Amino acid sequence: MNKRVSAVTVFIFLCSAAFCDSQILQSYKQDFSRADIGVKIEILQSAASEETADEFIAEFYEYALKFALDNSQLLKDDPDMINIVNVCVKGLGKTGGSESLDTMWQLFLEYPDSAIGAEILVTLGKLGKGNKNVIDNINDFLAEQNLIFSSGMNVNYAMISACIYAILELGDSSSYQVLFDVICSGYPELIAYEASGALELIPGNYKQFLFDVIEKNPPEEKYTAFKTGIGSEKLSISDRGQLAELALEQGLVSTGEEDAGLTAMRYAAVLTLTPLRWTRANALAIRHYYRVQTDYQHNAASKERFIEAIACLGAVGNSDAALALVLQLGLINARTAGTGTFDTEITLAIVRSLGLIGDKAAFGKLLFVRNLPYPDNIQAAAKEAIDRLRW
Repeated sequence: MNKRVSAVTVFIFLCSAAFCDSQILQSYKQDFSRADIGVKIEILQSAASEETADEFIAEFYEYALKFALDNSQLLKDDPDMINIVNVCVKGLGKTGGSESLDTMWQLFLEYPDSAIGAEILVTLGKLGKGNKNVIDNINDFLAEQNLIFSSGMNVNYAMISACIYAILELGDSSSYQVLFDVICSGYPELIAYEASGALELIPGNYKQFLFDVIEKNPPEEKYTAFKTGIGSEKLSISDRGQLAELALEQGLVSTGEEDAGLTAMRYAAVLTLTPLRWTRANALAIRHYYRVQTDYQHNAASKERFIEAIACLGAVGNSDAALALVLQLGLINARTAGTGTFDTEITLAIVRSLGLIGDKAAFGKLLFVRNLPYPDNIQAAAKEAIDRLRW
């Protein structure tokens, strides 16, 4: 019996404490519900200035936001109503009241193209970390805006920026795709820069995301992913080498018709692999070399591109690459001996690349260079290449 009395006493004490703690909140709720809409803002501000505001203010903000939501159809455009929402949203951003996330999202749907809508997004980003519903809602909204913009219709750029900021604050890798879509959609440079910056900072397997895009997405997106990744400080040198290798592989895939995006990506990948001396790409570099050689002979590629392909072989190639260059130098030597005509830049590039590879199979053709009327720079390069051959 005594235990039951004690339990009842404790229960009454706790209920009394809870009542006391909520008494001031109840008072503010009553004042708020009775006041004219213009006075409601003053009540919110007065509540926030209370010494004990930390104990109840988040709940009071939620109460006021629900009032705004319930009356949004009638008073959505009323300046005082907008001010009420603004005060509550900013206040929740400071107090950290995450219980109001659903209410704020419903209000955002009422104000998707206004300054208050952007403020709600920013606050959702601050308070919604780890909340799948919030993350999915904002991702979906931005995806919808991307589709609208891509179709040629206007969007609110300030709202797009607010979405990107909120996504950055939420820091979830599920947002990679929608941010990448922003970069691909043709937004103004500043918007694309914001999306790129968010991709850099959001934790997750960013490298694998880019790899998947280059492997699976349409050609124009492959090239964008490559450029985004190569310029990323988040990727290591090794990651960039692997990314460029994959880009070169994808750029060499034949689809029946040459795609300008894939071709541009292939050339860009070669320029990345060359200074890295990425030897894993040897076989791909040889395939690229022969592709560009054919295109150059048919005036479909510039001499500059052909020289880049030769330089790539020198940087990443093995004995197989050396054989391809030896065959070409043999043809150039034969033409020079017969007609005295040769291209100085291409010949010099081949000789230098053979020296970089250092395969002894090049000795005969390099030695023959010394007996032909090549200029001094080619003669000097041939001597240096011979000195670098490995025996």
